[in-house]
Amino acid sequence: MSDVTDPSPAGAALKAPRPAGRERPHEKTAPRGKGFLVVAVLPASPRTVPRLRRLARAVVRSHRLSEAAEEALTVIVSELGTNVVLHSGSPDLEVAFEVDGTSLTVGVRDGGRWRQRPVPRCEPADMDAPFGRGLALVDAYSVDTSVLRSADGTLVRAVIAL
Repeated sequence: MSDVTDPSPAGAALKAPRPAGRERPHEKTAPRGKGFLVVAVLPASPRTVPRLRRLARAVVRSHRLSEAAEEALTVIVSELGTNVVLHSGSPDLEVAFEVDGTSLTVGVRDGGRWRQRPVPRCEPADMDAPFGRGLALVDAYSVDTSVLRSADGTLVRAVIAL
C-alpha cells in the first residue's frame, strides 16, 4: 500500500462536496471516457456495510465481471466501509466504482480524521484478534491500494485487476 498525493478518477469524484445528514443513499451513475462510474453517499452506520456489498454486487453483475472480481470487491467494500463506521467519526461515507476494460477501481472516502495506532502492531498477539486486518485484506485482493489523508478526511482507493 502506498500513500498518494494525486487521487485517481475515482478519488477525484470523491472530492466533490459531501451532502450532510442524508438519510437515504445518493447514487449517481455517469459514463467516464472508456470507463463507467457509480458514486454513492451513504450514512456511516453499521447498516450501510451490507448495502455497500449489495451495491458492489450490482456493479459487478451489471458489467458481467467474474466471480473473483465480485468476491474481491465485496470484501474490499466491507472492510473499508467497516473502517469508516468504526474508526473515522464521519457522519457519512462516499463510495465510487469505476470499471474499464482492465480494472475495477473502488474508492471509499470519509470526513473523519486519520488516527495512527498508539503503539506498533504486535504480530503474534494480533494474529488471534477478531479484527485489525482490514487494510491487509484490501491489499491482498487488489493490485494497487492507496491511502490519501487530508484535513477533509481519508480516501482509500483499491484497484482490482479484471
